[in-house]
Amino acid sequence: MSVVTYEKPLPHIGLADWFAKQWENQQTNDARRSDAFNLRHEARQLRNETRIRTDWDTYHNNVRLGDRITELDRWKETLEACLRRIDKEVGLLKDEKFETEKEIDAFGIPLTVISECISMRDNRQGNELTYDEGDTELKRELCVVESVKKILIERCQEAWEKINKLNEVRFKLQLDINDKHESIEIDQDQLTLDKNCANISFKTDPLRLVKNSIPNEAWLEHTRSVKQLADNELADTLRLRETLFVVRERSKNDMLAQRDRVDFVLRKRIYQTQKARNEIEWQQLKMREEMKKVEKEIRTLEDALLAKCDALKLAETRLENRSYRPGFELARDEPEQGLKNEVLQLRQTRKDLQDKINCAKATYNALEDRQVAIDRDLNNKNQSLMTDIRCLDMRARLRKGEFGGSESETDRNIILTKMEKEIPST
Repeated sequence: MSVVTYEKPLPHIGLADWFAKQWENQQTNDARRSDAFNLRHEARQLRNETRIRTDWDTYHNNVRLGDRITELDRWKETLEACLRRIDKEVGLLKDEKFETEKEIDAFGIPLTVISECISMRDNRQGNELTYDEGDTELKRELCVVESVKKILIERCQEAWEKINKLNEVRFKLQLDINDKHESIEIDQDQLTLDKNCANISFKTDPLRLVKNSIPNEAWLEHTRSVKQLADNELADTLRLRETLFVVRERSKNDMLAQRDRVDFVLRKRIYQTQKARNEIEWQQLKMREEMKKVEKEIRTLEDALLAKCDALKLAETRLENRSYRPGFELARDEPEQGLKNEVLQLRQTRKDLQDKINCAKATYNALEDRQVAIDRDLNNKNQSLMTDIRCLDMRARLRKGEFGGSESETDRNIILTKMEKEIPST
């Protein structure tokens, strides 16, 4: 052989094995392509399913975040409305408390006036120092003012406590509103995030239960309890404000009624005292006239007694001179008997006149004593009358200021309906 051939030192296969190997490779390639096709189909299906599921999960969570933001915003608006009502009620309650405190401060004038009136009427003298209707009504008025003042002080204390409670509720509402506002901002920020944002990353343990987290039912119950607490306090505040207004108006009415009653009793007492004074003055006038008449009668009796003395001297002198008749001429004749009878009659007359003079003087002394008593009683009544008049003048201060009342029923209705701000000033 002219050509040298070389073969690998490996076993060679036959043609049939080659065809078999070719067929095996073809079958293997077809299987791998089929597996690759199936894998690509399943991967595409998985990608589409996961993309759709992810998109829908993102959409649903966005809807949930939106609903949560809406719910939080709705509760926040509700609580803010409660907060505004609480702020308004606190302001109104403070105004009512201020008006009540101002009325309590104004009680100093009635108490001073009543005390001065009681002390002034206690300065009456003699029989005029009596426990009359004026004293009773003044002391009753003092009790009314003291009781009204005590009630208003208690209501002010209740208002102060209610304001503190409202401030506590206001703090809770404000805290809850701030938390909800912050939660809304956080959820809104999460709602703006998407998968293309730059500030997203993997977290260490996002599925953990956050410390101090609570169930949604507990959150809802807490929010409702805060709102219910605010509503209850607001209802109590309205009742308390109405109570303060009613107590003030009732106290004003009670004091006005008692003031008018006391003024009427004092005017009635003044009328009675004036009537008694006029009667005493008439008695004084008649007593002086009677004293003048008795004094004149005493002088007339004394003149008559003096005249009887001269007549008695005449009769006794005649008897004595006739006793010197001589002899049988010294007889007890009719002239002697007549003179003796005249002497006896004159002596009895002088005794009767003297007794009558003594009786007249005693009557005059009694009249004089009564005159002194009348003068003293008249002075007491004048002093009592001036005391009651000064009390009425002093009580005129009660018709001014807080307890003066309205000038007319229209003004009173305007004040009661609080329409003074609605009526334009002229």
